[in-house]
Amino acid sequence: MNHSNPDPAWSLGTEDDFVLEDDETFGIGEIEGGELPPFENEAALTPANESAPIGEDPYGLSAPVHAPIAAMPILSREATRSTEQPVPRITIHAACERPDIAQMVSGITSDRRMARAEVTVEQGGIEAAVVRFAAQASPNLLIIDSLQQGPQLLHNLDRLAEVIEQGTKVVIIGAVNDIALFRELMARGVSEYIVPPVQPLDMIRVICSLYVNPDKPFAGRVIGVIGARGGIGSSTIAHNLAWSIAERQESNATLLDLDLSFGTAALDFNQDPAQNIADALMSPDRVDDVFLERVMTKQTQRLQMLTAPATLEREFELDPQSFEMVIDRVRRTSPFVVLDLPHVWTSWVKHTLLAADDAIIVAGPDLASLRNTKNIIDLLKAMRPYDSPPTVVLSMVGVPKRPEIPFKDFADALGAEPVASIPFDPQLFGLAANNGQMIGEVAAQSKTALALDALAASLTGRKPVETKKASLTDKIPFLKR
Repeated sequence: MNHSNPDPAWSLGTEDDFVLEDDETFGIGEIEGGELPPFENEAALTPANESAPIGEDPYGLSAPVHAPIAAMPILSREATRSTEQPVPRITIHAACERPDIAQMVSGITSDRRMARAEVTVEQGGIEAAVVRFAAQASPNLLIIDSLQQGPQLLHNLDRLAEVIEQGTKVVIIGAVNDIALFRELMARGVSEYIVPPVQPLDMIRVICSLYVNPDKPFAGRVIGVIGARGGIGSSTIAHNLAWSIAERQESNATLLDLDLSFGTAALDFNQDPAQNIADALMSPDRVDDVFLERVMTKQTQRLQMLTAPATLEREFELDPQSFEMVIDRVRRTSPFVVLDLPHVWTSWVKHTLLAADDAIIVAGPDLASLRNTKNIIDLLKAMRPYDSPPTVVLSMVGVPKRPEIPFKDFADALGAEPVASIPFDPQLFGLAANNGQMIGEVAAQSKTALALDALAASLTGRKPVETKKASLTDKIPFLKR
């Protein structure tokens, strides 16, 4: 490897980069324009001798070491961007010197975003990697944890470059927070350089960011809504939530009614579409932007949906991968995707809920709901250790003459406080259903509408939108004439 004209075996954006079988979904993350990312207050972070020619102590090893940068890892622009897109089917090998780093990398293999990757971890750092890959094929991604610094690190990277195959991406977890070293590593084609402390979620996002398709980097946030028991109103909550995101938060949203046999989205929105989500699930390979444009039902300027067939004439025995493929295609066309999940527990429901970015459990103030909600929360926490805990919404609160678990007792037993309490209001919900409208359209200032708007705001990361209070003319129709 020539320092003045680096030609590393690993590189960003080369024609020999790893290409996925379905590269229209995932691609190669690279630094835009081949340039290094800018740093805030860069002048203050740059060593005085950074301009020294390569080979003439460019890292200031003979000079006093400059102070670390506020204990913050050095990451490129791609690495610091938060992404929720899962990694594709790749091989990842980590060669670690520090036991805690090895444990951290091993731990992230259970994360939903890493489910497709095949990950191996070994001790020994860069020396172990040189020995291993001199005798076997390189992985798609190589993570090197090393305590080496300066010329020693660069020398051993040159040795590693001789045995690593073209197209392998390399992430280095280093020991020194040095801008000049970072730049030299980037110039040599290293994908990322990180300095501990590194949290598991940071590592996951670093890996995910390397495989974002530069032509189609966008992916919307998936929100899964499921009922803790049947008949609790989870579908109504899901539909109103999607509407609130679109109309109150003014963000494009897509509603997917996944209760194939009994879905009510078409009824709630007063629609009778010719095509439905089953058309997409039966042929997931055909689902692209053109297909979605044809089968989607547009409810408002910002809200579109795929309704359920709601028929008992056929049984839908579909592979979980079909749901995964369709949801993945949809999320690339919409900032927010709300999933109305049925109250059944099958492999595809479990897989879909675990893969969602946000999980919302709709429960009633009763013992069965409490038990089931606790079970779902425990499962999600165990299988999604690096995600936010699921959100609980209490529904149908205040049914006359029905014994209920008080809100505080419910929260204490659950170990988490529900974010909203939707009152039992059969007149309001019945009026909205009969009119094919959402609660926010029928009674924008009702407690239910405001609670749903607040939930939509929290999911979108925005402030709740204040709605105009009903005037006297709104309440007395003949005054409008």
